[in-house]
Amino acid sequence: MINVLFAARSERWDTYEAPLRAAFAKAGLDVDLRTEFAPEEVDYIVYAPNSEVQDFTPYTRCKAVLNLWAGVEAITGNKTLTQPLARMVDPGLTNGMVEWVTGHTLRHHLGMDRHITGQTGEWVVTTPPLARERRVTILGIGALGASCAHALTGLGFPVTGWSRSPKDVDGITCLHGDDGLKQALETADILILLLPDTPATQNVINAEALSRMPKGAFIINPGRGPLIDDEALIAALDSGQIAHATLDVFRVEPLPADHPFWAHPKVTVTPHIAAETRPETASEVIAENIQRGEAGQPFLNLVDRARGY
Repeated sequence: MINVLFAARSERWDTYEAPLRAAFAKAGLDVDLRTEFAPEEVDYIVYAPNSEVQDFTPYTRCKAVLNLWAGVEAITGNKTLTQPLARMVDPGLTNGMVEWVTGHTLRHHLGMDRHITGQTGEWVVTTPPLARERRVTILGIGALGASCAHALTGLGFPVTGWSRSPKDVDGITCLHGDDGLKQALETADILILLLPDTPATQNVINAEALSRMPKGAFIINPGRGPLIDDEALIAALDSGQIAHATLDVFRVEPLPADHPFWAHPKVTVTPHIAAETRPETASEVIAENIQRGEAGQPFLNLVDRARGY
């Protein structure tokens, strides 16, 4: 019997219990899944960082902590966590992110806001460039970024991807390092942010970075709120350096009602909906990792604590 602790808020248990049990059965795993165990009896923890479990010291038998979220910035700094930590790479979440990013990229590329919200009774004909003439840059070319890049290149957009360390993604111009970031920003007619939240990525989009982008560029951020210096972005929007920003993530969530993003005419706020872990597909990922752990195989999607993702 494999003892699996579900450590997340009660509403998550209601959502995940049945899909997890189904995934364990499909994988042929004999699992006792509960929300409470004596810590020394736990083999695996299915985990949300906002759960009540914050001290991992008593979980002496635990073989791995399996995060329910793609983001792990809220847990990587926990010094009591010595067990392997796997982040969630969920195909359902990836599909949702690709759809959201593609939709908003096309929205800005085609200038759809003029027709949706700007009806004035005046017949003004504007012809957007073709996709091949609109350069897209994605900062963060991991699993999510690469999937978004492939979808956009499939529509004809030339896509440049940037990451801190070297990456090789078929069909994508891949850059890395400080010089690569400068080059990636200079060709970003549409900039998509999919970086993790780490000390090295906070405020990566600051006044200097914004000044490097082509005048009239668009920013789409479904990644992490702290990637952007809010005040610098507002200044760039006011000056016309940036034409519009569509933001799904923020430093404080829910976004406070008095935050200037809400009233700014060049900002679209969406309530952290770009991508959500899907219980059915996420449960299959968790079951596969437990299956691998029991077989003595390496866990999938392990977090590099030094990098923070």
